[in-house]
Amino acid sequence: MDGCKERLKHSIYFRLALALSAAIVSMALVAGAFSFYSAFEEAHELQDDMLSQVAAFVQNQPAAALALMELNGKRDDDDSDLVIQLLAPRGKAAKRSLPIPDHLKDGKHTLKLRGDTYRVLIRTLRDGQRIAVAQETEVRDEIAQDSAFLTVLPLLILAPTLLLVVTYLLRKMLRPVAQLAAEVDARNEQALHPLQTVNLSSEIQPFVNAINRLLGRVGEAMESQRRFVADAAHELRSPLTALSLQAERLNAAEMSDEARQRLATLRQGIERGRKLLEQLLSLARAQSAVPAPAQAVSVRGVYRRVLEDLLPLAEAKSLDIGMVDGPDARVLAHEMDLFTLVRNLADNAIRYTPDGGRVDLSVRQAGRQVILEVEDNGVGIPAAERERVLDPFYRVLGSGQTGSGLGLSIVQAIAQRLGARLELGDATQFPKGLKVRLVFESA
Repeated sequence: MDGCKERLKHSIYFRLALALSAAIVSMALVAGAFSFYSAFEEAHELQDDMLSQVAAFVQNQPAAALALMELNGKRDDDDSDLVIQLLAPRGKAAKRSLPIPDHLKDGKHTLKLRGDTYRVLIRTLRDGQRIAVAQETEVRDEIAQDSAFLTVLPLLILAPTLLLVVTYLLRKMLRPVAQLAAEVDARNEQALHPLQTVNLSSEIQPFVNAINRLLGRVGEAMESQRRFVADAAHELRSPLTALSLQAERLNAAEMSDEARQRLATLRQGIERGRKLLEQLLSLARAQSAVPAPAQAVSVRGVYRRVLEDLLPLAEAKSLDIGMVDGPDARVLAHEMDLFTLVRNLADNAIRYTPDGGRVDLSVRQAGRQVILEVEDNGVGIPAAERERVLDPFYRVLGSGQTGSGLGLSIVQAIAQRLGARLELGDATQFPKGLKVRLVFESA
């Protein structure tokens, strides 16, 4: 909950929407109050004008006015809008007449009569008689309020509609930023190409341009690092090859058993160095920013090539290695990349499977996905270390095997470049061991 509040606190969208909403609501309240007051007062003025018009009618049409006053005196309801009566001395007024004082001056007055408040207009006729036209203020106020409410009603409807429109427009204008964030989040660490600036507002473009320049500098630094690793590996190849040749020549010479044993250890160290250089070169190629052209590659064909290449290593440990029966599948990849990827997985499985063990290579189609699996009954990898083993030079302690710790790093780099997903899990066909799964989109 606190994290949500913190995000809302620092959200441009939320803060802008809140500020605009507050401004809209405030202006709507001010405008509504002003409109209501103006309409209310205008309704009262119109009602006062109506009293004046009725008084003028009485003055100009005395006969009709007399009949109207008689009718008004005979009505039994107390809800009559207008009351017209002649002013007479107290005690001479009609039964239904209001007790309006006869000493009031001509004009408009607000009086308290019979417990109710009235708006009264007093006027003297040509014959000297005085009349009063009265209306109860409660009725006047109700009519004025209805009129004022109808004036404010469009504002009450417009304000929430305007809030929804503002929210929609803000979301629409900031959508390119959200899409850009999703694009950046979906990239892997090798994807350093510039971000698209199309459909971005001019306020955001400088920030995106700065990010693109940063990506360019990071890309140059990574490319420089890869070139250094590749160049160093190439430069070390020649002296290691020379050392290997010298060790072979030395092996043919006469020497004591102790010296021959030390020479064997030296040759093993030289071989491990050559293996490390080959893997460093493979890792540098796998992390290359320029992917090779993809084509539909037969998975079982690559499996056969890998088995032919690694069969001597498997036979040396008496391993049962082979392909699980099943249909072939094709994936979009460069054949050499897929071969390197599968070879490293199979090589790891062979090295970490004890003598007499088993390594299975399988492929299956699952909808639009092709799943490659390499499963062994070796020592496996603890769940807590399955993320770490993908780091270069990291090796699980206590495995009893020598190596550089680059095999799975190479697999991870190639899988990311090919758009595949790498998964490490426990073996399912054996009591213990490791199952490595690669999920590709089918060709």
